[in-house]
Amino acid sequence: MNVGSALLAACACALASPWFARAPVSATLPSAASVRWPTQFEGRPLRPVPLTARERVFLEGFPGAVARFTDGERDIVMRWVTQPTRRLHPASDCYRGVGYSVATPRIVADASGVQWRCFVATRAGERRDVCESLRDREAGRWTDVSAWYWAAALEHSQGPWLVTTVAARLE
Repeated sequence: MNVGSALLAACACALASPWFARAPVSATLPSAASVRWPTQFEGRPLRPVPLTARERVFLEGFPGAVARFTDGERDIVMRWVTQPTRRLHPASDCYRGVGYSVATPRIVADASGVQWRCFVATRAGERRDVCESLRDREAGRWTDVSAWYWAAALEHSQGPWLVTTVAARLE
C-alpha cells in the first residue's frame, strides 16, 4: 500500500461501519468530480491523485465526496461531508486502525491562525506528521471530530463541511 493509499484508508476507515450512519444516504449526493475542490493549498498548487478502484469501493455510500491530492511534498485528503455522520472518525483513530502507532495529539496553529489537531504516526520505521481540521461554509472550525459531530447534529453548524487531512513524511 503506497503512502497516499494509506492516508486515504486511514481517513476513511470508519466507512466500513455502516451502522454509524445517521440517516440513509441520498442518491443525489455529490461525486468527487462534481465538488469544486481547491486548486491550491497553503499557497501551493494541488495535483489530484486518482483514487484506486479499491478506494472507490471502500468509499461507496459516504455522505459526501472524497478526493486525494499532493502538493509535491505532502499527501492531502479532502472530504466534503454533506450531513452529520458518525462514520467520520479522527485521523488518529484511523491511522491506528491501519497499523500505525500514534503519538499524543497536539493543537497547532498555522501561519493564518487556523488550528489543526496534529500527531506523529509511526509504522515500520516510517514517521508521518498528520494534521486535520474541519470547517463549515461560515466561520465554524473544529480540530475535534466529536465536537464537529455534535455541532452538526444539533444544527449549531450548517453543512456541507470540508475536512482536510494533511500528512507529511518526517525524516
